[in-house]
Amino acid sequence: MRTAGTPHRRGRVVVVTGASGGVGRATVRAFAARGDKVALLARGREGLAAAADEAERAGGEALVVPVDVSDAKAVDAAAQQVVDAYGHIDVWVNNAFTGVFAPFTEVHPDEFRRVTEVTYLGYVFGTRAALRHMLPRDRGTIVQVGSALAYRGIPLQSAYCGAKHAIQGFNESLRCELLHARSGVRTTMVQLPGLNTPQFDWVLNRMPGQARPVAPVYQPEVAARAIVHASSHARRREYWVGGSTAATLLANAVIPALLDRYLARTNVDAQQEEGRPEGPANLWSPADGPHGRDFGAHGRFDDESTAGGPQQWLSRNRGRLGVALTAGAGALAFRKLAGQARR
Repeated sequence: MRTAGTPHRRGRVVVVTGASGGVGRATVRAFAARGDKVALLARGREGLAAAADEAERAGGEALVVPVDVSDAKAVDAAAQQVVDAYGHIDVWVNNAFTGVFAPFTEVHPDEFRRVTEVTYLGYVFGTRAALRHMLPRDRGTIVQVGSALAYRGIPLQSAYCGAKHAIQGFNESLRCELLHARSGVRTTMVQLPGLNTPQFDWVLNRMPGQARPVAPVYQPEVAARAIVHASSHARRREYWVGGSTAATLLANAVIPALLDRYLARTNVDAQQEEGRPEGPANLWSPADGPHGRDFGAHGRFDDESTAGGPQQWLSRNRGRLGVALTAGAGALAFRKLAGQARR
């Protein structure tokens, strides 16, 4: 962990919000393994301390900054603390979130507001803080960690889906403004599938069963690799991670009404299983706070989770794949025309 007077190692300066657990925790390790200097922003002190130790052991440098991202002034102060320590910010990853698993009519107004403040406004405030330091340098990358739910709402997660939709629209608007200004600052979004993270043991849950991700389930390291890749290839407007994400977004673009009926029939049961969560919800205070414990990056679904798949390669190489498909289609058309000419 960085202290005053510690010499800087080579590598980028990266800020990760929601760094104490789940995808944020895995992303911290992935950046640290590259030798980057990583600022860890989150509320949970136990998770932050453990994440910082992992980052140091992975070969990076960690700066712990406890903060609630729903507090705009605190996020600004956190960004300034990073700049004071490292001189600038190269990459800012917005990832922090919270949620409620319940029918919309059972989500209280203050709970809906809290999810929106953390999951949506936390991204807005983080982006503003990053831009304050990136725009004068005319360089830097902001990665918005999204979800298939940024395009496709599902039952029992109305507050979270609403926030992710809002992030999508906000980021598109910002991207257009940066392009108009011919800015060297980039923003991109990474849309994620269901992941094996601890969130399903600490979200506020009013379902009959214990919360779980919709299958297929991916390990958080899959998301982390995509986020690190996006941070270095931010000219792409977004990346889709996981075959389920691609299938959901494509189906939503083509047959949204049919998808409504399918999700209504299947996704209430698909998001829960037998049992009840043991720990307290983290909506108002972190589950890994002073009296909590470190939850790490993984949830309880290791046995059914996959660590990769071909879709992520396809997403990264979409342009190359398009050229190959076009060339293949052209070759097939040429052979067909040649055959017709011979007949």
